Amino acid sequence: MTILSAPVEVVPMGRLQLSDLPRLARRHPLVLLGGGLLALLIILALAAPLYAGDPVNMDPFKRLQPASAEMWFGSDNLGRDVFARTIFGSRISLMVGLLSAACAALAGALIGVLAGYSRSFDNAVMRVMDGLMSIPTILLAIALISLTGPGIGILIVAIAIPETPAVARLVRSVVLGVRDRPYVEAALCGGARLPKVLCRHILPSTIPALMVQSATVCASAILTEAGLSFLGVGVPPEIPSWSNMIASSRLYLAIAPMTIFAPGICLAVTVLAVNLLGDGLRDMFDPRAKRRR
Repeated sequence: MTILSAPVEVVPMGRLQLSDLPRLARRHPLVLLGGGLLALLIILALAAPLYAGDPVNMDPFKRLQPASAEMWFGSDNLGRDVFARTIFGSRISLMVGLLSAACAALAGALIGVLAGYSRSFDNAVMRVMDGLMSIPTILLAIALISLTGPGIGILIVAIAIPETPAVARLVRSVVLGVRDRPYVEAALCGGARLPKVLCRHILPSTIPALMVQSATVCASAILTEAGLSFLGVGVPPEIPSWSNMIASSRLYLAIAPMTIFAPGICLAVTVLAVNLLGDGLRDMFDPRAKRRR
């Protein structure tokens, strides 16, 4: 779990201009590299119908064909275009990773802020978070999916629930260091209502830590989805995804290696991009972390 040393004020994105990109690249190259690579993957995934072809069309007469001008990565054991399936498979991994991170961040932020500010709420809810953290993520996800059946929606929820306690504990630790600050006490003494104080003075202090942790959760969610789908309890087999491609083609590695290498390399590059972005955000918001490395 990534923990920042101190909350730092976030610079509004409206102040960032194109002329600031060279300075940002020099001072925080990991943010630009990871963010740029992740943005490129998202653009390629969204534009897939324009150039990737049909990922589900089967042609038994073209099964396990090598790379060609018609099929850039060859075909799989059912005669489907590996390139098209790889591009469309990126949609599943990115959607599951980003939405799982968003759900875990929202739930964890709400629980962490309330637990950090309210001592009575803290004692009860954090014990529940400790219990969830003691259960392996993939086992809890398998249990939830087994109860409801496979599907993308339940997969996102099943991944987000085990990741929420880590986010909640991180946000709680930031709130504990902020709630007794003079400006918070001054706002309360001035007659400001508690919801306003939480939203205006306490919650913004958690945003840097929340952004860094969300990147970690996103990378973990992508790998968890891959593992669950490989085991057959994640994305339904009829939906093209990187892990489904690897699972269905593992017996044909010697005959058609691209059926596994293409989705495997894309999965590794995506996780690498998210991790680079998370490391860059950590260095940006906490320069002391960069000096300690």
